[in-house]
Amino acid sequence: MNKSKRRERSQGRKRNTPDSTCPIARSLALVGDAWSMLILRDAHVGLTRFDQFRKNLGIAPTILTRRLAVLTAEGLLEKRLYLEPPPREEYLLTDAGRDFLPVLFMIGEWGRQHRGGGKLTRFLDAETGAEINAVAIDRGTGARIGTRPIRMIEPDGG
Repeated sequence: MNKSKRRERSQGRKRNTPDSTCPIARSLALVGDAWSMLILRDAHVGLTRFDQFRKNLGIAPTILTRRLAVLTAEGLLEKRLYLEPPPREEYLLTDAGRDFLPVLFMIGEWGRQHRGGGKLTRFLDAETGAEINAVAIDRGTGARIGTRPIRMIEPDGG
């Protein structure tokens, strides 16, 4: 492989890492796999324990252990001791983990529109019973995101 191809591939990897200047790339480097997002979804509906996540997701224990470790290290979940002895820990959402819920709902809305068909899980407001229909709105303009053109500006010196 020649030098320019190697540099191109190296730069491509750099753009999709936690060090990227793009906040989307940084976020995907952390929670861009399905298991991490589904763990966060389940945490939002009240699951906190390893066995609950494993049973609900049908995930291999080794994969679950790795994902929980990353989500904890990156500050989306925190561990708390709930039983001793033997020591048992549960995983609770942090502020960053709670702030991820709208992202999950936007992915869900996209899925409902473009991957729907058949019976789908519904999400309801626990207080009102109303179905949640997420919409992303730009706080500055009040416009629905996706209805206006966008442009991307790289940071200076990046």
